[in-house]
Amino acid sequence: MKDSIDYNNKDQMNFISIIRLPDFVTKEDFEWAIKEATNKKKTDFQEVEFLTYDEGSCVQCMHIGSYDDEPNTINLMHEYMIENGYELDITDTRFHHEIYLSDPRRCDVNKLKTVIRHPIRKEE
Repeated sequence: MKDSIDYNNKDQMNFISIIRLPDFVTKEDFEWAIKEATNKKKTDFQEVEFLTYDEGSCVQCMHIGSYDDEPNTINLMHEYMIENGYELDITDTRFHHEIYLSDPRRCDVNKLKTVIRHPIRKEE
């Protein structure tokens, strides 16, 4: 199964970075931290937002190796998804999601660990 993402054309992809906050951090705490950082760093943080993201059902896999080799892992994920009666559900609100467990500045490219998640839904 192929989806419409061309993993070899990274210049055409749009990315957002998300940092998970502990559950006890409120929107008010977040807004206070943005003000403090803006004042201390003299940097504009107005695009930073407090986001709640509910992923729903996903298929995920630990990819080990170069980011350029991710399409192989994604193809295996899609095969698994189809074999188990699911279909891909990437939309404007459900995203291809990666969690980087390794620092590419400090890790051999062949040992990079990335959790890849794709949203899925039961086939109709």
